[in-house]
Formats: sequence, C-alpha cells, structure tokens
Amino acid sequence: MRRGLRAPLFLITLAGMNKFLIFGLMPFVWTTQVQAQATAPAQFFRCESANGVVEYSNMPNSTRDRNCRAMDLPPINTIPAPKLPPAATGRQTGSGGSVPAPQAKASPDGFPKVDAGTQRVRDNDRRRIIEEELKKEEGKLGELRKEFNNGEPERRGDERNFAKYQERVARLKDEIGRGEQNISSLKRELGAIKD
Repeated sequence: MRRGLRAPLFLITLAGMNKFLIFGLMPFVWTTQVQAQATAPAQFFRCESANGVVEYSNMPNSTRDRNCRAMDLPPINTIPAPKLPPAATGRQTGSGGSVPAPQAKASPDGFPKVDAGTQRVRDNDRRRIIEEELKKEEGKLGELRKEFNNGEPERRGDERNFAKYQERVARLKDEIGRGEQNISSLKRELGAIKD
C-alpha cells in the first residue's frame, strides 16, 4: 500500500457511519496528509542488508530487517532568480507629448561591428554553401528513393535471410525520412538569409 493513500484508523472503525460521510471525508484527509508530507523536511535512511547491498530510502517502513541509520544531510540551498528591471516606458514631456523609451542596443558598446559589404559577402558565401549542401541532399534522397522502390527494393545476393532484407528496407525508410528533414532544414536556412 502506498504511503499517504491509507485511510486513517478512525475512518476504518466507523462501520456504522453513513458511507457518504466516510467517502466525503477521505479526499479532505488525503489532501491534508499530502500537504503535511510536502511541507515536512525530508528524512533519508542508509540501509545495508545482510548480504551487503546498500539501499537509500526516504520511507522508514522499508527499513525493516536491515541495518539502517538516518542520514544527516545539509539543507538544500536555493537562490532566487535576479529581479528584472522595470519595463522601460515613454516619459511625459512638459508640452503633453511623450518621448519614446530608449531602445535596447543589439550589441554592447565595445563589440566589434561588421560593415554592410563584409556582411553581404558572408551571407552570399553562406547561401552558396547551403545551396551546395541542398543539391547533395536532394541527389542522395533521389538515389535512396530509387533504391527503396516504393517499399519493395530488389533483394541482393547477401540477403538470403528475409530478416536482413527487412532491416535494409527499414534502414532505407529511416534514411529517406532523415534526408527529407535535412532538406526542409536547409530550405528553412536559405529562407532566413537576408538578401
């Protein structure tokens, strides 16, 4: 029986009480037990059986017939997350208008910048490399589909066992799926490159 799901003794001994009252109180009692267990500090035991097997447990009921001792563990350290600065909002001017809030910088002040011409060259190189990879993947996918032959590839001489043939069919199917994913990823990358 799991701990925390046992009915208290007074509920079991109330045989003459109305069943509705008993079953109506059970969720309340169970919830109270769970809350008490959640707020109680954890106690752990190190138990060693007769044959030398070490077991760690948080349930003292499971420590019967074993050499068990309570472990003295330090409390768990928790560090709260740092608080974020308040959201920047526009400020009011004396004439009733508002000045927009300063925009966050894309990079720190000392960060090296790349001029537009250099970035354009890098983007063109990246596009060319991705297009070459895309052509290779499409060619490889075409060969795999041709070999796969709509799920019925030709049996080879080394596949006398039908299980080997099925393994090759499954491998081809996986490789086709992986190739299709690669192609969609490469197309997505090409779409993300700025013109």
